Amino acid sequence: MRVITSSELRNNMDKYLDLAINENVLIQHGQSETLVLTRGDYLEPDDDLKRAISAQELLVGIEADIRKAYRERYKDRK
Repeated sequence: MRVITSSELRNNMDKYLDLAINENVLIQHGQSETLVLTRGDYLEPDDDLKRAISAQELLVGIEADIRKAYRERYKDRK
């Protein structure tokens, strides 16, 4: 693990981005903040994401449910 200052990162960004592929780079920002530059792994979609619906599909379903509830509530008033 490398420890550098934020100004060192700013001055040599490409160098530390390349290093972060294989090792963590600890960045000291000011006196009280410490950050870690590290490689992130690609997240595979899980089952929940595969079952997800679009906002448009959600709205269509909500509209259908509202219409059904309205019909059931007011069916005896006719």
